[in-house]
Amino acid sequence: MTKLSKFDAADYLDSEETIAEYLTAALEDENPDVFLAAISDVAKARGMAAIAKSAGLGRESLYKALTPGAKPRYDTIIKVLHGLGVKLTVTV
Repeated sequence: MTKLSKFDAADYLDSEETIAEYLTAALEDENPDVFLAAISDVAKARGMAAIAKSAGLGRESLYKALTPGAKPRYDTIIKVLHGLGVKLTVTV
């Protein structure tokens, strides 16, 4: 019997381009939890503690804000995205 390891997207988010494509794809989903999960994956890939500090949040607050079903405030998401070094853009 083959033992499979659990898939963790954070293991594959190793370049700026990959991160940008991953977050862009997540934003296209109508379910807001998909985008929160993607932000969480990127934060894990870069180090949750470092992202929390850069965003001006406690580490526990960051985990709580990115939990599926959470309803984080817009300014919290913007702080986290800034901490990740990414920004949202709108195109037609």
